[in-house]
Parts: sequence; structure tokens; C-alpha cells
Amino acid sequence: MNHRPHQESGADVRVVLRPGTDPLPLGFLALAFATTLFSALQLGWIGAAEGRLVALAVLVLTVPLQLLASVLGYLCRDPGALTGMAVLSGTWAAAGATTALLPPGGYSDALGVALLASAAILLVAASADLAKPVACAVVTLAAIRFAVTGIAELTASSAWETAAGITGLLLALLALYAGLAFLLEAARGHAVLPLLRQHPVEEEPGVRPRL
Repeated sequence: MNHRPHQESGADVRVVLRPGTDPLPLGFLALAFATTLFSALQLGWIGAAEGRLVALAVLVLTVPLQLLASVLGYLCRDPGALTGMAVLSGTWAAAGATTALLPPGGYSDALGVALLASAAILLVAASADLAKPVACAVVTLAAIRFAVTGIAELTASSAWETAAGITGLLLALLALYAGLAFLLEAARGHAVLPLLRQHPVEEEPGVRPRL
């Protein structure tokens, strides 16, 4: 039996379903990659001469993946993911480009100010994810990581640079946990690792039963 579209006032009414997925796993795992590489550079695990390679790796992998996560957040109507991932992508792009252009081990006041500004913006973005405490914690710790790195850039202090590296490693661990937890939730349709949500996953923006 053929079914015709419902007609009202002579116009066809069509419903279009656009499949969506949670952008947070992609964005958080890309974040873990970038912050780990820069932490290794800041802590001296990687020689300063290899800073350009670190910058290139982040520009090639993290920046486009987080930009894609931002687009997915827009399609899923998730303002927290949209804003947070867009700012993270832009901040890593600025950090990567500056690191590639500076002489090995160099500091930049302009980058320091940019990182402090990014930290403030990320705190605003984190406030949109209060219903998802783990995601909010990742974005908040990313803001702290950028703020500490910004101070290190402005002061050219090795102590602040070490603090930034340690904060970056803590961020990597939290981002890996969050990425895994959200990925398992998206794959199985229910929380596997604790995410401390205030609302069921079905009530999150863009979440719908599997087609």
C-alpha cells in the first residue's frame, strides 16, 4: 500500500530526521592528545627543539577534530559542546601556530594574553554544562590549564611552566576518562562509567532513540 504525504492547504508536509551523535568523546580525546604533548614539552620530556613537531601534530589532529566536534554540537543543538569545542579548537590553533613560529623554548606575551582570554571564555562555556558535571569539570580544568600556561608565557617562569605541564597531565587523565565514559554511553545507550548527570541521557540536547 502506498502512503501519500499528509497534505494541508495544498502543501506537502515532510519530516526530515537528521542522525546526530554526542560530540564530546571526539572533542575530549582530541583534547587529551594535545594537552599531553604540550605537557611533555613543558616538563622537558621532549626537547625544546622538537616543539615545532608538537605544534604540527596538534594543528593536524586536535584542531580539526575539535572543530568537527563543535559542528556536531551545533547539529545536536548542544550549546555547551558547540562553544567549548570551538574555543578549544581555536586556542590550540593559536598555541600550535605560535609554538611553531617561536624559536625553541621561546615565550610570547601575546600568546599569554590569548590563553588568559581563552580561559575566561571557557569558564563561561562550562557554565552551560552544569547538568553534565564531568563535562563541566573537563572544560573548567582546561580553562585552568590555559590560565597557568598564560602566566608562564607572560612571566617566562620555569616554575609556572612546570605547573602548567602538571596541570596539563591532570587534564589529559580527566579528558580520557570523560571521553571513554561518553563514548561508552553513546555506544550502549546508557551510562557505563559514572557521569553524575542531573538528567537522564534521553533528555540531553540532540539525543534520540537509535534509528
